[in-house]
Amino acid sequence: MNGKKLQQMAAECAEGLPGTALEHPFGPEWDVHKVRGKVFMLITDVTGEPMVIVKSAPDEAAALREQHSEITLGYHMNKKHWITLEGGSSLDRGLVEELVTDSYLLVVANLPKAQQPVDPAMFAGRGQAPR
Repeated sequence: MNGKKLQQMAAECAEGLPGTALEHPFGPEWDVHKVRGKVFMLITDVTGEPMVIVKSAPDEAAALREQHSEITLGYHMNKKHWITLEGGSSLDRGLVEELVTDSYLLVVANLPKAQQPVDPAMFAGRGQAPR
């Protein structure tokens, strides 16, 4: 899948997740997706190439980087907890939606219970974001 399609799929998935908002705190070239004010995904072309940046558990991030050449260290983010997705043949809709949802759930799990729009333990087993 090309980079623009990757960005479109990631944005559609993020928009379907409960309690999310799209903001542009770094200017129009950065789409920043947040849940309850906390960033879980960034979309940009600032390097000249379309990319999606999501949070990932460190062990999963390392495995993903080994399995997919299109997944690299998080651009301008903590390299241990964030990954960058770029267009390429090994990424498909299911993986993109899984990575966006996982990033969302990692952030939700660290919110105070009263602010969590979903129970991360219950939501995690669903496989796909609700529409």
